[in-house]
Amino acid sequence: MSDKMIHKAGFVSIIGNPNVGKSTLMNALVGENLSIITSKVQTTRHRILGIVNGDDFQIVYSDTPGIIRHPGYKLQEAMMSFVDSAIEDADIFLYVTTMDDTEIHPDILRKLVSSKVPILVILNKIDLSSQDLVSLKMATLQDDFPDATVVPVSALHKFNLEAVLNHVLSYLPDGEAFYPKDELTDKTMRFFISEIIREKILILYKKEIPYSVEVEVEEYKEDEERIDIMATIYVIRESQKGIILGKQGAAIKRVGTDARKDIEEFVGKHVYLNLYVKVKKDWREDENMLKKFGYSN
Repeated sequence: MSDKMIHKAGFVSIIGNPNVGKSTLMNALVGENLSIITSKVQTTRHRILGIVNGDDFQIVYSDTPGIIRHPGYKLQEAMMSFVDSAIEDADIFLYVTTMDDTEIHPDILRKLVSSKVPILVILNKIDLSSQDLVSLKMATLQDDFPDATVVPVSALHKFNLEAVLNHVLSYLPDGEAFYPKDELTDKTMRFFISEIIREKILILYKKEIPYSVEVEVEEYKEDEERIDIMATIYVIRESQKGIILGKQGAAIKRVGTDARKDIEEFVGKHVYLNLYVKVKKDWREDENMLKKFGYSN
């Protein structure tokens, strides 16, 4: 396949409330684990592109942060700016919801409907409910989105994803490829390594710790045999630094061990991972720090 053969291409923005499985859907559609998946809300902080190429098409999926009704600090405002940019760029919307997801942000609904862009409403996690209840929910969603197509799926079990792909292809506009055929995403290796480390923190720590943390890869040195990585974990309080480190460094050692295994699988090489913890008070409100961490369009 050459890029010149592609005659259909477009951006597909995946939008929805927290905890509806947007990242699971994104990863399943792309066939790679590009977005963090945990049970905690606000897992996705950035807009992450996943690129799928066919014989004559290119689909650029865009996973966005979960919708926050009332952003509490500048980090969350930046996250919502990613949602706004995804709405502006979209050729197709995938609005993801679940059986127990009852609130549709009125501003988001207005933007989606008024955009006149084709909408697929993805009713996810149907494996957790009965067929009768799923049918009732689909009817309700059709009332909310009268011009949309409602598609029931289980992203986790990869059920009915072919129907999603077929609908996307039917709406995909004519156009040339946006990215070379061998590109999978727009993000760098350093970005994915920092996300893998942050994922382990989301899994291993409770309460406010995961939401006070940012990870930056400071050094990335690669040779034929291994990759040496130094990363800094930023927290907002000294007490959080102690929790991240754990007694005699046991907690951060587990983070490093778990992250190193996933990074090695991701890069296909042996990895030496060195983690540090720094306190940066109120980094979530610091525009310079947010820009440094990539929270800008």
